[in-house]
Amino acid sequence: MLTIAIIAVHVLVSMALILLILLHSGRGSGLSDMFGGGMGASAAGSTVMERNLDRITVMVAIMFTFTSTILTIRLQ
Repeated sequence: MLTIAIIAVHVLVSMALILLILLHSGRGSGLSDMFGGGMGASAAGSTVMERNLDRITVMVAIMFTFTSTILTIRLQ
């Protein structure tokens, strides 16, 4: 039962991580430009939004690593 719950959390975290990575703007125009990220760095608050997006992505990546490790240990 616990393994099923961890797998469900792992799938949700995986989808969130994919979405967050796609929201980052890369060298060219990323998906974040569709949501107003392409307005330029001079726009008010754009650096704060990018910094918060970075922080959220790192937290979700840590959760992904944690759930992957727990699943590896439980399924051995």
